[in-house]
Amino acid sequence: MEIKIQSIHFDATEKLQAFIEKKVAKLEKSFEDIQKVEVQLKVVKPATAQNKEVSIMVSVPGTTLHVEKVSDTFEEGVDLGVDSMRVQLQKYKEKLRNY
Repeated sequence: MEIKIQSIHFDATEKLQAFIEKKVAKLEKSFEDIQKVEVQLKVVKPATAQNKEVSIMVSVPGTTLHVEKVSDTFEEGVDLGVDSMRVQLQKYKEKLRNY
């Protein structure tokens, strides 16, 4: 599984990148065939609450799943995004099983 992290309009710290990689790696427990994960971090409007936008795209055979979350911190956004992605992956896995 390849993990790609993009930070738009700022530089992500090593600590933040390590956190994201750790969280995203857990998605493999839900779905084994993940090919690529792209995480985009963006500061929307500086100096306002809820200004951190996290976008997660997961490429699996046959489709690409996408989640977008806005929150106060990138860590919180990644947590929420990974949780919703886990749900999407499980639904996709069920769909594959039913064919």
